[in-house]
Amino acid sequence: MMNYCALASGSNGNSYYISTANTAVLIDVGINSKHMHLRMHKLGLAPEAVRAIFITHEHTDHIRGLSVFAKKYNIPVYITQGSYAGSRLHLPPHLVHIIAVDQVVQVDDLTVTAFPKVHDAKEPCSFMVTDGITNLGILTDVGHGCEQVKSAIAQSDVLLLESNYDEQLLQTGRYSYYLKNRISGGFGHISNAAALELFVTHRTPRLKHLILGHLSGENNSVDLVRETFELHCTDIRLSIATREQETELFTV
Repeated sequence: MMNYCALASGSNGNSYYISTANTAVLIDVGINSKHMHLRMHKLGLAPEAVRAIFITHEHTDHIRGLSVFAKKYNIPVYITQGSYAGSRLHLPPHLVHIIAVDQVVQVDDLTVTAFPKVHDAKEPCSFMVTDGITNLGILTDVGHGCEQVKSAIAQSDVLLLESNYDEQLLQTGRYSYYLKNRISGGFGHISNAAALELFVTHRTPRLKHLILGHLSGENNSVDLVRETFELHCTDIRLSIATREQETELFTV
């Protein structure tokens, strides 16, 4: 049995929790330690049970609460050299475990596999987490659907996929030309339409649960994302992780 949830998902903070009966890991700690504790407490999750933290990249919305949380519970942090250098964090050396972008890490009965992705960060990666039966892919901050992302979608039983922005809202919104181009230029984030195309093209019958996340607060909405995907998810569970609160704790 595997439990999982999004504690936070969006440009204001990201953190994802995966556990078995024996262990638990976090992917990113992008909200402050106080809110990590509050959201975990609401779901009945014990911070002391977390055995490892894996960091996708160094942007603030993925590491904001990392230093305080990791040091409080003495949790090892797995991060690429580029991400650690870019983060300017100063964690105790015994907590820092530098990994390659294609490294496999065993944490008790969970296997966490890193794989590279395209994003405007130093050395970003995404992760596949498995207990040997269920594969859970976490794919956010995806500039475009590279081969590694496509392969991860095809291998996932549970998929957390970025659906960051609505193309029309972004183009007609108040963001500067530079920021619009950074988001949509192939190294930032993927749109609802691009996420849907990736999902429809590369999903396999093994997929049972799709969670859409990292929604823009300015250029997207839960309703738009649901309208985009729901007709394509009649045979699986569809959930949307929001910026404001944690999801429920799912079990598979």
